[in-house]
Amino acid sequence: MVDKILIMNKLSKLELYIKQISEYQNISYEDYINNWKVQRIIERTLQIMIETCLDIAAHIISDKGFPSPISYSHMFKILIDNNILDKDRLDTYQKMARFRNILVHQYEDIDPSIILSIVKKNLKDFNYFRDSIIKFLKKEE
Repeated sequence: MVDKILIMNKLSKLELYIKQISEYQNISYEDYINNWKVQRIIERTLQIMIETCLDIAAHIISDKGFPSPISYSHMFKILIDNNILDKDRLDTYQKMARFRNILVHQYEDIDPSIILSIVKKNLKDFNYFRDSIIKFLKKEE
């Protein structure tokens, strides 16, 4: 049985992170690249947001007894295969997982334009994830 309280707590944190990072949606490229503190806040917040989604995915996979994932991106694929996430978003979620790895392991190679594009245009992907998980939890009741 899925631990709804645990997942809802994580979704609540994800919503907080979305709200916090949204404060930077209008930052200019110049302001971003010239302020290491802002860079660190945005990059770390994106990492935490992605890891929160992965943590939720891991709990659902474990609680439902789904096959063990072989990678972070595979976690999203498992949820898609089990009709928890929308299959049309597979590419988005796989990019999210790969981007998490870049943030964690290749921090010197992060392209500021990609970071800013995510903050300005792609935060909705986290909302889609949240909404899909909430819909799944309601079905589980």
